[in-house]
Formats: sequence, C-alpha cells, structure tokens
Amino acid sequence: MNDVVLDLPGVVSTAVQESATVVEHELMAKNTWRMRLSCPAIARQIVPGQFFMVRIPGRSDPLLGRPFALYDIYTDADGHPAGLDFGYVVVGKMTSVLESLSVGSRVEMWGPLGNGFPLPPSGHLVIAAGGIGQTPFLAVVREALKRRVYGDPARIVCTAPSRITLCYGVRGVEYLAGVEEFQAEGIDVRISTDDGSAGRRGFVTDVLKNVFAEKPAATALYCCGPEPMMQAVNRLAASVRIPTWLSLETPMACGFGACFSCVTKIRQDDGTWDYRRVCVEGPVFPGDKVVFHE
Repeated sequence: MNDVVLDLPGVVSTAVQESATVVEHELMAKNTWRMRLSCPAIARQIVPGQFFMVRIPGRSDPLLGRPFALYDIYTDADGHPAGLDFGYVVVGKMTSVLESLSVGSRVEMWGPLGNGFPLPPSGHLVIAAGGIGQTPFLAVVREALKRRVYGDPARIVCTAPSRITLCYGVRGVEYLAGVEEFQAEGIDVRISTDDGSAGRRGFVTDVLKNVFAEKPAATALYCCGPEPMMQAVNRLAASVRIPTWLSLETPMACGFGACFSCVTKIRQDDGTWDYRRVCVEGPVFPGDKVVFHE
C-alpha cells in the first residue's frame, strides 16, 4: 500500500494520504458504528485527539471527505501499529454511505490532522462526553494509563493519573456506545440519559456536579460533544476553577486549513478574540480560550 506525504500549507508536516481497507465494521449502538481501517502510515503517527479525513473513492456525491476522530489504533502480530478504529453515527449522506461498506471495501484517507489532547495530568482526570463525543477518549484513557503508546516520536506519560472518571451523556440507553471498553480499563464511568433509561436522568452536567464535589478534586477536564453541552460543561468547570480542554466538532471541508470553513472564535491574551481554524490550530483548545455563540 502506497502513501503520499501531504505538503500543504497548515497541514501537519508528517500527514500522509493513504488508501485504506475496511477490516472490521460493527454496530456499537443505535445508528452508531465502529469501522476499522488498515492504514499503518497514519496509525504510526496519530495521537489521541487528532483526526483524519475519509473519502469514498470513485464517488462525486458526497464529493468532499469528512473528518473523524481517532477511537484507537490496533497493532499487528509484531506489535506495530497496523491501522485504526473510528466511530460514527449515521446522520447524513456520507455516514449513510459508510454504513453500506463491508469488509474489504476501500476508502481514501489523509492524516493525522490537528493537534490532539495534551498529555494527561497526574491527578484526577475527568472526561465529559456527549453523544458520539466519547470516541476520542478510549485512546486518551489507554495512553494515560500507560497501556498504549502513540505518536512518532512516541509520547510518554511520566505519571499516570491517580483516577479517571468518564461522564457520558446520551439520549437513551440504546445510544450508549463502547461503555464496556472504558470499564474494562478500570475507569469510573458515570452515565446520564435524557429519558432516564440508564444511569441518572438528566444531562451530563448533572453527573459532573457530583464528580466535582468528590475527593480527590479534579485536576483537569477533557470534553467533546455537541456545542451546547460543551458550553455548559466548560462553564461548570470554570466555576470550580478546573482547567478544561475542549475538542470541537466544527464541520470541515478540507481538513488542512485552506478553505477556512471551520473557523471558530478564540480569545486572545489581550482579551479580544480572533478566528482560528479548528482543523489546524485545533480541534483541541483550552476551554478558557473558546468563545461560544450566545
């Protein structure tokens, strides 16, 4: 399999374009799928929180690729990165086409793209996820616990967090995806559902308030999900002075900063704001820098 280095303004310098094969495709929850792609060149480099673009070859509708976050990498028999997994919800034309793909199908992809999450703190790491927003965090957890190493050169966690808590909110129990994988890593999973069919009835912020009241106190919060949910989580964390890192789910067209379709308002050091491209400067930003739409 050949890969092509992408030499484009703003793109990660080591990003490549790769033709990938679907090696697994399974239903995780209602309308929610996990796809595994054989793409060793991207898998060797990608770190938790980065993303990649996927396009269906030979199709003009949809014409453009779509961004997907790393769920996790997988390794070959010798322990070398062989490819990666990503999760998606069937909500539009591109994801409907993805749903129809079977093992052996081919896709075009380019990455890794974006900046990813910082290495986790040594204290109590809290993760807040809404909807499909849990997908970036399995790799975060495995890296934090020193169970998997990512990146080239490899990122090394010096001291694992003393505690990891995942607060995960969805509409109903049928939409919970990947919970068993997080629990298998030994982390504390707190669930909320809009209809009360699993965990606590209400929003993920309701669960988060209880976690913030517990000891040891949270030292950092990572978050991904719908914008209103991230805004509420960010406001709550700020009220108790917990630093946050938000992975924005802004729609993208190119993935490497040329089209400026994914800009978001980011607060500057002097208190003013300016636009930043989520695909290049993000998708992960400090929570206190993000200016949400009111």
